[in-house]
Amino acid sequence: MTVILLVIGLILFLGAHSIQIFGSKWREAFIAKRGAGPWKGLYSALAGLGFVLVIKGYADARGAPALWPRPAGAEHITGALVLVGFILLTAAYWPRNHIKTAVRDPMVLGVGAWALGHLVVKSSLPALALFGGFLAWAVLDFISLRMRPGVVVGAPSAILNTLGAVILGVGLFVVFALYGHLLLIGVRPFD
Repeated sequence: MTVILLVIGLILFLGAHSIQIFGSKWREAFIAKRGAGPWKGLYSALAGLGFVLVIKGYADARGAPALWPRPAGAEHITGALVLVGFILLTAAYWPRNHIKTAVRDPMVLGVGAWALGHLVVKSSLPALALFGGFLAWAVLDFISLRMRPGVVVGAPSAILNTLGAVILGVGLFVVFALYGHLLLIGVRPFD
């Protein structure tokens, strides 16, 4: 039952986040007919319910056996990828930084780096569903974002903003690795 909750949660959460990829015309028609408020409510409800089911389903199924042994040095590879993910996620919301200018979609790349990093150390069926699902979504969304017209170029980047995004991203990674992961997930990542 727990893997079913995880899969339903992934379908709802990633499905809501994939409407721009696969159903942008349907989304536009919905908003035109009912308004932006009902759309945001529906989107938030689906994504929120999906998120809760993903957390519950993965937490319950986390003890599933690994399908193959963890490769040597996997923790270091995962740490590096997740660190990059934190920096990219920070850069997505930090204004006028070179990272955002260079990659245009740092949030999607950050999610992809986080998911790929976790797939290096986790090989259970629930982990493959969770992290593989997020990695597949990140790849599809990254490609989709490149195909959409009308990309707006923001204000010129500033080196101090880029340094700020990197420093904050590294700081958030350190705090989460040392304290947050255990508190929220129940696992120390570097033991």
